[in-house]
Amino acid sequence: MAIIYFGFIASDVYISESRFTVRSPEKSTPTGLGALFKSSGFANSGDEVYAAQDYVESRDALNALNRNLAFARAYSAPSISVFDRFPGLGGGKTFEDLYKYYKKKVEVKYESSSSIVTLTMRAYTPQDAKRFNEQLLEMAEATVNTMNERGRQDLIRFAQREVDDAKANSQKSASALSSYRNAVGIVDPEKQATVQIQMISKLQDELIATRTQLTETRTVSPQNPQIEVLAARAQSLNEEINKQLGLVAGNSQSLSSRAAQYQRVLLENQFAEKQLASAMAALDDARNEANRKQAYVERIVQPNLPDEPLEPRRLRGIMSTLILGLVAWGIISMLVAGMLEHRD
Repeated sequence: MAIIYFGFIASDVYISESRFTVRSPEKSTPTGLGALFKSSGFANSGDEVYAAQDYVESRDALNALNRNLAFARAYSAPSISVFDRFPGLGGGKTFEDLYKYYKKKVEVKYESSSSIVTLTMRAYTPQDAKRFNEQLLEMAEATVNTMNERGRQDLIRFAQREVDDAKANSQKSASALSSYRNAVGIVDPEKQATVQIQMISKLQDELIATRTQLTETRTVSPQNPQIEVLAARAQSLNEEINKQLGLVAGNSQSLSSRAAQYQRVLLENQFAEKQLASAMAALDDARNEANRKQAYVERIVQPNLPDEPLEPRRLRGIMSTLILGLVAWGIISMLVAGMLEHRD
């Protein structure tokens, strides 16, 4: 039976093999923005290798291969033996049945020491083996690219959201500063207070000079008509000084009180502007870092077009079956002989 099956029935199996790895720039210890990238799901190349491997062995990969029933037709050809083709003797024709069959034809091995993935595809024609291997390799590349793009977009989206929030805060604080200036009618209370103090200083100097002149006039000429003029001027200067002092300090409407309120609004505006500048710098860093960290599939061995079948190993199959048969025959013979001897 083994000679008949391996010699005349079993179909030739052609094997196409490819090898690839996932490359990515060297990564330093994640700090700051790098730590944010890692926590945002930007995968290491090892993660992407496992993702590509899982996808190749998934139902989605079979769905893509079997578009327009290409995979099912290739493995259901009449030239394939009834024992090897899909669905086989008494086999089902559901997608799950096809998936179980597919799992026997595709093999993905990952060598963690070298980070190299070996993709093996078995088919019953050289062209099918190479074609399906090439398609699966392209799917692995697409999986890595999709993960890259998704991680990149997540990073940039997060940074852009921070910029948008900072812009809103900056606009809000700028509007509050403008509204405050319009409400009090002063651009900068601190500078205005400085001007007022300088004005008071000049008025005080002028008051001192007027009082000195008034004293001298009263001493030299008590009846001088300029005495009343100088006294009135001194009184006017004193009232103006008190008025200006009241504007600078003394109540809730004074410049010193307004300066404290202004300082709070100004600090909020300056903080919002710095926050916006920091967020925009972080957005630029996110874009540069995301582009720099792009992982990609590097093909080490292209899918080959096999020129001869590698399976089944007919002679080894026949010899293995013969040896197993002899062993089984020997065991059964011993059991039968023992039973007959025991009966006698």
